[in-house]
Amino acid sequence: MNPQNFFSRLLFAVGLTAFVTGAQAQMTVNGAGATFPYPIYSKWFDEYAKVDPSVRFNYQSIGSGGGQKQILAQTVDFGASDGPMSDENLAKAPGKILHIPTVAGAVVVSYNLPGNVSLKLDGDTIAGIFLGTIKKWNDPKLTALNPGVNLPDTDLIVVHRSDGSGTTYIWTDYLSKISPEWKSKVGTNTSVNWPVGLGGKGNEGVAGQIKQTQGAVGYVELIYAIQNKMPYAEVKNSSGEFVKPTLQSITAAMATAQIPDDFRFSITNAPGKEAYPICGATWLLVYQQQKDPAKGKKLVEFLKWALSKGGGMAEQLDYAPLPESLRDRVLKRADEIKM
Repeated sequence: MNPQNFFSRLLFAVGLTAFVTGAQAQMTVNGAGATFPYPIYSKWFDEYAKVDPSVRFNYQSIGSGGGQKQILAQTVDFGASDGPMSDENLAKAPGKILHIPTVAGAVVVSYNLPGNVSLKLDGDTIAGIFLGTIKKWNDPKLTALNPGVNLPDTDLIVVHRSDGSGTTYIWTDYLSKISPEWKSKVGTNTSVNWPVGLGGKGNEGVAGQIKQTQGAVGYVELIYAIQNKMPYAEVKNSSGEFVKPTLQSITAAMATAQIPDDFRFSITNAPGKEAYPICGATWLLVYQQQKDPAKGKKLVEFLKWALSKGGGMAEQLDYAPLPESLRDRVLKRADEIKM
Protein backbone atom coordinates (compact mmCIF):
# COMPACT_ATOMS: atom_id res chain seq x y z
CA MET A 1 0.00 0.00 0.00
CA ASN A 2 1.13 3.50 -0.80
CA PRO A 3 2.42 4.98 2.52
CA GLN A 4 0.56 8.20 1.82
CA ASN A 5 -2.72 6.29 1.37
CA PHE A 6 -2.03 4.30 4.53
CA PHE A 7 -1.53 7.44 6.62
CA SER A 8 -4.57 9.11 5.05
CA ARG A 9 -6.71 6.10 6.00
CA LEU A 10 -5.18 5.98 9.45
CA LEU A 11 -5.95 9.65 10.03
CA PHE A 12 -9.50 9.14 8.75
CA ALA A 13 -9.99 6.19 11.11
CA VAL A 14 -8.65 8.15 14.08
CA GLY A 15 -10.87 11.09 13.19
CA LEU A 16 -13.92 8.85 12.83
CA THR A 17 -13.22 7.22 16.21
CA ALA A 18 -12.89 10.64 17.82
CA PHE A 19 -16.15 11.74 16.18
CA VAL A 20 -18.02 8.64 17.36
CA THR A 21 -16.55 8.94 20.86
CA GLY A 22 -17.54 12.62 20.98
CA ALA A 23 -21.05 11.79 19.83
CA GLN A 24 -21.33 9.08 22.45
CA ALA A 25 -20.08 11.47 25.12
CA GLN A 26 -22.86 13.97 24.41
CA MET A 27 -25.37 13.85 27.25
CA THR A 28 -29.13 13.94 26.56
CA VAL A 29 -31.45 15.57 29.09
CA ASN A 30 -35.04 14.51 28.45
CA GLY A 31 -38.13 16.58 29.14
CA ALA A 32 -41.82 16.52 28.22
CA GLY A 33 -44.93 18.58 28.74
CA ALA A 34 -46.56 21.84 27.77
CA THR A 35 -47.12 22.87 24.15
CA PHE A 36 -47.73 26.50 25.24
CA PRO A 37 -43.97 27.28 25.66
CA TYR A 38 -42.73 24.84 22.99
CA PRO A 39 -41.64 27.60 20.55
CA ILE A 40 -39.44 29.37 23.13
CA TYR A 41 -38.09 26.15 24.65
CA SER A 42 -37.12 24.91 21.17
CA LYS A 43 -35.32 28.19 20.52
CA TRP A 44 -33.53 28.05 23.89
CA PHE A 45 -32.45 24.43 23.44
CA ASP A 46 -31.08 25.16 19.96
CA GLU A 47 -29.15 28.20 21.15
CA TYR A 48 -27.86 26.45 24.26
CA ALA A 49 -26.34 23.69 22.10
CA LYS A 50 -23.90 26.38 20.90
CA VAL A 51 -23.11 27.40 24.49
CA ASP A 52 -22.56 23.84 25.73
CA PRO A 53 -22.19 21.29 22.89
CA SER A 54 -21.73 18.48 25.42
CA VAL A 55 -25.45 18.38 26.24
CA ARG A 56 -28.58 18.04 24.15
CA PHE A 57 -32.10 18.74 25.40
CA ASN A 58 -34.76 16.42 24.00
CA TYR A 59 -38.21 17.92 24.65
CA GLN A 60 -41.49 16.23 23.75
CA SER A 61 -44.41 18.66 23.38
CA ILE A 62 -47.19 16.41 24.74
CA GLY A 63 -49.26 18.78 26.90
CA SER A 64 -49.01 19.82 30.54
CA GLY A 65 -50.98 16.84 31.82
CA GLY A 66 -48.46 14.49 30.21
CA GLY A 67 -45.57 16.54 31.58
CA GLN A 68 -46.90 16.26 35.13
CA LYS A 69 -47.49 12.50 34.76
CA GLN A 70 -44.01 11.87 33.39
CA ILE A 71 -42.17 13.85 36.07
CA LEU A 72 -44.18 11.97 38.73
CA ALA A 73 -43.21 8.66 37.08
CA GLN A 74 -39.58 9.88 36.77
CA THR A 75 -39.50 8.89 33.09
CA VAL A 76 -38.09 12.35 32.21
CA ASP A 77 -35.43 14.59 33.72
CA PHE A 78 -37.82 17.55 33.83
CA GLY A 79 -41.50 18.17 33.19
CA ALA A 80 -43.18 21.29 31.86
CA SER A 81 -46.59 22.67 32.71
CA ASP A 82 -48.62 25.86 32.31
CA GLY A 83 -50.77 24.94 35.28
CA PRO A 84 -49.07 24.50 38.65
CA MET A 85 -49.24 21.00 40.09
CA SER A 86 -51.96 20.44 42.68
CA ASP A 87 -51.18 19.57 46.31
CA GLU A 88 -52.68 16.14 45.60
CA ASN A 89 -50.32 15.50 42.67
CA LEU A 90 -47.28 16.84 44.51
CA ALA A 91 -48.04 14.44 47.38
CA LYS A 92 -47.72 11.50 44.94
CA ALA A 93 -44.16 12.45 44.00
CA PRO A 94 -41.27 10.31 45.32
CA GLY A 95 -39.39 13.52 46.19
CA LYS A 96 -39.89 17.27 46.42
CA ILE A 97 -40.75 18.83 43.04
CA LEU A 98 -39.80 22.47 42.46
CA HIS A 99 -41.79 24.81 40.22
CA ILE A 100 -39.40 26.95 38.14
CA PRO A 101 -41.32 29.69 36.27
CA THR A 102 -39.67 30.56 32.96
CA VAL A 103 -41.84 32.99 30.95
CA ALA A 104 -45.41 34.24 30.74
CA GLY A 105 -47.65 34.19 27.70
CA ALA A 106 -51.17 34.96 26.52
CA VAL A 107 -53.98 32.59 25.61
CA VAL A 108 -55.99 34.17 22.80
CA VAL A 109 -59.49 33.75 21.42
CA SER A 110 -58.93 32.88 17.78
CA TYR A 111 -61.62 32.37 15.14
CA ASN A 112 -62.32 31.70 11.48
CA LEU A 113 -64.75 34.16 9.91
CA PRO A 114 -64.95 35.51 6.35
CA GLY A 115 -63.43 38.92 5.81
CA ASN A 116 -60.72 38.65 8.49
CA VAL A 117 -62.81 40.74 10.90
CA SER A 118 -61.51 42.18 14.20
CA LEU A 119 -63.59 41.21 17.22
CA LYS A 120 -64.03 42.50 20.75
CA LEU A 121 -65.20 40.07 23.44
CA ASP A 122 -65.89 40.20 27.16
CA GLY A 123 -65.69 37.43 29.75
CA ASP A 124 -69.45 36.88 29.92
CA THR A 125 -69.67 36.34 26.17
CA ILE A 126 -66.64 34.03 26.03
CA ALA A 127 -68.14 31.96 28.87
CA GLY A 128 -71.47 31.83 27.03
CA ILE A 129 -69.80 30.57 23.85
CA PHE A 130 -67.91 27.81 25.68
CA LEU A 131 -70.91 26.87 27.83
CA GLY A 132 -72.91 26.47 24.61
CA THR A 133 -75.53 29.09 25.49
CA ILE A 134 -74.36 31.42 22.70
CA LYS A 135 -74.78 29.36 19.53
CA LYS A 136 -74.73 31.80 16.59
CA TRP A 137 -72.16 34.32 15.41
CA ASN A 138 -74.86 37.01 15.16
CA ASP A 139 -76.08 36.47 18.73
CA PRO A 140 -77.18 39.84 20.24
CA LYS A 141 -74.35 39.72 22.82
CA LEU A 142 -71.74 39.44 20.07
CA THR A 143 -73.31 42.10 17.84
CA ALA A 144 -73.62 44.52 20.78
CA LEU A 145 -69.88 44.23 21.47
CA ASN A 146 -69.01 44.60 17.78
CA PRO A 147 -71.15 47.36 16.22
CA GLY A 148 -70.52 47.75 12.51
CA VAL A 149 -69.04 44.26 12.15
CA ASN A 150 -71.00 42.00 9.78
CA LEU A 151 -71.38 38.83 11.84
CA PRO A 152 -72.96 35.93 9.91
CA ASP A 153 -76.10 34.01 10.86
CA THR A 154 -74.09 30.79 11.17
CA ASP A 155 -73.32 28.33 13.95
CA LEU A 156 -70.40 28.88 16.30
CA ILE A 157 -68.15 25.82 16.20
CA VAL A 158 -66.23 25.66 19.47
CA VAL A 159 -62.77 24.07 19.45
CA HIS A 160 -60.98 23.09 22.68
CA ARG A 161 -58.09 20.92 23.78
CA SER A 162 -58.62 17.16 23.87
CA ASP A 163 -55.48 16.46 25.96
CA GLY A 164 -54.48 17.45 29.49
CA SER A 165 -53.29 20.99 28.95
CA GLY A 166 -51.84 23.93 30.84
CA THR A 167 -53.31 26.22 28.19
CA THR A 168 -56.69 24.77 29.22
CA TYR A 169 -55.77 25.39 32.87
CA ILE A 170 -55.15 29.09 32.14
CA TRP A 171 -58.31 29.30 30.04
CA THR A 172 -60.58 27.62 32.61
CA ASP A 173 -58.94 29.53 35.48
CA TYR A 174 -59.93 32.76 33.70
CA LEU A 175 -63.48 31.56 32.96
CA SER A 176 -63.96 30.42 36.57
CA LYS A 177 -63.01 33.91 37.78
CA ILE A 178 -65.42 35.78 35.51
CA SER A 179 -68.35 33.32 35.31
CA PRO A 180 -69.97 31.78 38.42
CA GLU A 181 -71.86 29.41 36.10
CA TRP A 182 -68.61 28.17 34.53
CA LYS A 183 -67.02 27.78 37.97
CA SER A 184 -69.89 25.65 39.30
CA LYS A 185 -70.54 23.60 36.16
CA VAL A 186 -67.06 23.09 34.69
CA GLY A 187 -64.36 24.52 36.97
CA THR A 188 -60.60 24.92 36.59
CA ASN A 189 -58.29 22.10 35.52
CA THR A 190 -55.86 20.93 32.85
CA SER A 191 -58.66 18.70 31.56
CA VAL A 192 -62.41 19.32 32.00
CA ASN A 193 -65.76 17.97 30.84
CA TRP A 194 -66.51 20.38 28.00
CA PRO A 195 -70.17 21.40 27.62
CA VAL A 196 -69.75 21.80 23.85
CA GLY A 197 -67.22 21.62 21.03
CA LEU A 198 -64.61 19.68 19.09
CA GLY A 199 -61.26 18.57 20.53
CA GLY A 200 -57.78 19.18 19.13
CA LYS A 201 -54.51 17.79 20.49
CA GLY A 202 -52.02 20.42 21.56
CA ASN A 203 -52.01 24.10 20.65
CA GLU A 204 -51.04 22.87 17.18
CA GLY A 205 -54.17 20.71 16.91
CA VAL A 206 -56.55 23.44 18.06
CA ALA A 207 -54.96 25.99 15.70
CA GLY A 208 -55.29 23.51 12.82
CA GLN A 209 -58.97 22.82 13.60
CA ILE A 210 -59.81 26.54 13.74
CA LYS A 211 -57.91 27.31 10.54
CA GLN A 212 -59.68 24.64 8.50
CA THR A 213 -63.21 25.12 9.92
CA GLN A 214 -65.22 28.19 8.91
CA GLY A 215 -67.21 29.50 11.87
CA ALA A 216 -64.79 27.98 14.39
CA VAL A 217 -63.67 29.69 17.61
CA GLY A 218 -61.14 28.39 20.12
CA TYR A 219 -58.20 29.21 22.36
CA VAL A 220 -54.48 28.94 21.60
CA GLU A 221 -51.25 30.42 22.88
CA LEU A 222 -50.49 33.75 21.17
CA ILE A 223 -47.47 32.60 19.13
CA TYR A 224 -49.53 29.82 17.51
CA ALA A 225 -52.12 32.36 16.30
CA ILE A 226 -49.36 34.64 14.99
CA GLN A 227 -47.45 31.85 13.24
CA ASN A 228 -50.64 30.53 11.62
CA LYS A 229 -51.76 34.07 10.60
CA MET A 230 -55.03 33.61 12.51
CA PRO A 231 -57.04 36.59 13.85
CA TYR A 232 -57.56 36.93 17.60
CA ALA A 233 -59.86 39.07 19.70
CA GLU A 234 -59.39 42.00 22.02
CA VAL A 235 -60.77 41.03 25.43
CA LYS A 236 -62.29 43.31 28.07
CA ASN A 237 -60.17 43.22 31.24
CA SER A 238 -61.05 43.70 34.90
CA SER A 239 -60.69 47.51 34.50
CA GLY A 240 -63.26 47.53 31.69
CA GLU A 241 -60.71 48.12 28.92
CA PHE A 242 -60.58 46.12 25.69
CA VAL A 243 -56.98 44.93 25.44
CA LYS A 244 -55.16 43.15 22.65
CA PRO A 245 -52.75 40.36 23.67
CA THR A 246 -49.23 41.75 23.21
CA LEU A 247 -45.88 41.49 24.92
CA GLN A 248 -46.70 44.75 26.75
CA SER A 249 -50.13 43.62 27.99
CA ILE A 250 -48.71 40.25 29.15
CA THR A 251 -45.93 42.07 31.01
CA ALA A 252 -48.53 44.38 32.59
CA ALA A 253 -50.47 41.35 33.89
CA MET A 254 -47.28 39.73 35.20
CA ALA A 255 -46.28 42.92 37.05
CA THR A 256 -49.32 42.72 39.35
CA ALA A 257 -48.88 39.07 40.38
CA GLN A 258 -48.53 38.13 44.03
CA ILE A 259 -45.91 35.39 43.90
CA PRO A 260 -45.83 32.91 46.81
CA ASP A 261 -42.66 31.15 47.92
CA ASP A 262 -43.46 27.95 46.01
CA PHE A 263 -43.99 29.95 42.76
CA ARG A 264 -47.45 28.49 42.12
CA PHE A 265 -49.49 31.50 41.07
CA SER A 266 -52.16 32.75 38.67
CA ILE A 267 -52.20 35.96 36.61
CA THR A 268 -55.59 35.60 34.91
CA ASN A 269 -58.00 38.54 35.15
CA ALA A 270 -55.18 40.67 36.57
CA PRO A 271 -55.87 44.24 37.74
CA GLY A 272 -54.61 47.21 35.74
CA LYS A 273 -55.91 49.05 32.67
CA GLU A 274 -53.16 47.69 30.40
CA ALA A 275 -53.27 44.03 31.49
CA TYR A 276 -54.54 41.40 29.05
CA PRO A 277 -56.84 39.19 31.14
CA ILE A 278 -56.05 35.68 29.84
CA CYS A 279 -52.35 35.32 30.69
CA GLY A 280 -50.38 32.64 32.45
CA ALA A 281 -46.90 31.65 33.46
CA THR A 282 -45.31 28.37 32.47
CA TRP A 283 -43.09 26.24 34.71
CA LEU A 284 -40.36 23.65 34.46
CA LEU A 285 -40.88 20.89 37.02
CA VAL A 286 -37.70 19.46 38.53
CA TYR A 287 -36.87 17.30 41.51
CA GLN A 288 -34.97 19.15 44.22
CA GLN A 289 -32.85 16.03 44.71
CA GLN A 290 -31.56 14.93 41.33
CA LYS A 291 -31.16 11.19 40.68
CA ASP A 292 -28.39 11.72 38.11
CA PRO A 293 -25.86 14.29 39.40
CA ALA A 294 -24.28 14.86 35.96
CA LYS A 295 -27.64 15.55 34.31
CA GLY A 296 -28.75 17.64 37.28
CA LYS A 297 -25.68 19.84 36.96
CA LYS A 298 -26.34 20.39 33.24
CA LEU A 299 -30.01 21.14 33.89
CA VAL A 300 -29.17 23.79 36.51
CA GLU A 301 -26.58 25.36 34.21
CA PHE A 302 -29.20 25.55 31.44
CA LEU A 303 -31.83 27.03 33.78
CA LYS A 304 -29.47 29.79 34.89
CA TRP A 305 -28.54 30.55 31.28
CA ALA A 306 -32.18 30.66 30.12
CA LEU A 307 -33.26 32.93 32.98
CA SER A 308 -30.27 35.24 32.60
CA LYS A 309 -29.75 35.29 28.82
CA GLY A 310 -32.99 34.06 27.27
CA GLY A 311 -35.24 37.08 27.82
CA GLY A 312 -34.57 38.68 24.46
CA MET A 313 -35.34 35.46 22.61
CA ALA A 314 -38.59 35.15 24.59
CA GLU A 315 -39.67 38.66 23.62
CA GLN A 316 -39.02 37.93 19.94
CA LEU A 317 -41.62 35.14 20.21
CA ASP A 318 -44.12 37.31 22.17
CA TYR A 319 -43.50 35.71 25.56
CA ALA A 320 -42.85 37.98 28.54
CA PRO A 321 -39.62 37.31 30.48
CA LEU A 322 -39.87 37.19 34.27
CA PRO A 323 -39.68 40.57 36.04
CA GLU A 324 -36.19 41.09 37.46
CA SER A 325 -37.28 40.71 41.09
CA LEU A 326 -38.95 37.35 40.35
CA ARG A 327 -36.06 36.19 38.16
CA ASP A 328 -33.63 36.78 41.04
CA ARG A 329 -35.81 34.69 43.36
CA VAL A 330 -36.00 31.88 40.78
CA LEU A 331 -32.22 31.89 40.28
CA LYS A 332 -31.81 31.40 44.03
CA ARG A 333 -34.29 28.50 43.88
CA ALA A 334 -32.20 26.87 41.13
CA ASP A 335 -29.28 26.89 43.59
CA GLU A 336 -31.38 24.68 45.91
CA ILE A 337 -31.38 21.81 43.39
CA LYS A 338 -29.15 19.11 44.87
CA MET A 339 -26.99 16.64 42.99
